Amino acid sequence: LRLLEAQLQDQRREHEEEVEALKNQVDAMKEEMEKQQQACLQTLQLSPEAQVEFGLQQEITRLTNENLDLKELLEKLEKNEKKLKKQLKIYMKKVQDFEASQATVPSERRRHERNMQVAVQRKEKDFQGMLEYYKEDEPLLIRNLVT
Repeated sequence: LRLLEAQLQDQRREHEEEVEALKNQVDAMKEEMEKQQQACLQTLQLSPEAQVEFGLQQEITRLTNENLDLKELLEKLEKNEKKLKKQLKIYMKKVQDFEASQATVPSERRRHERNMQVAVQRKEKDFQGMLEYYKEDEPLLIRNLVT
């Protein structure tokens, strides 16, 4: 019973916080609407030439703000691109190092590692029973299974 009362109080508190946030949002919207109404009334009192000029000024302000937002987004994307290019260089270096190390490994050992990788992959997928291998690797596979 106490648990239910606590849950009910938590829900009531969350609901009250939501209502308060929504009220604040409505108040902010009302203020914005009043500002726009005042601007419209002032515009209507102006001469037609002044109305056009005021409209142009409003549009210039809007486009300037939009332009600033786009510049900020562009900067973020450029930073992300640089970061990704650095990561790509690091991974390319790792791949080259790995390929170079694989080139120095004797071919029999490389085949053994390939067979071991297949076995590990199958183990991760929880397969049982079947194993795929090359016919020429059969003696090596048998020797590895025995040891």
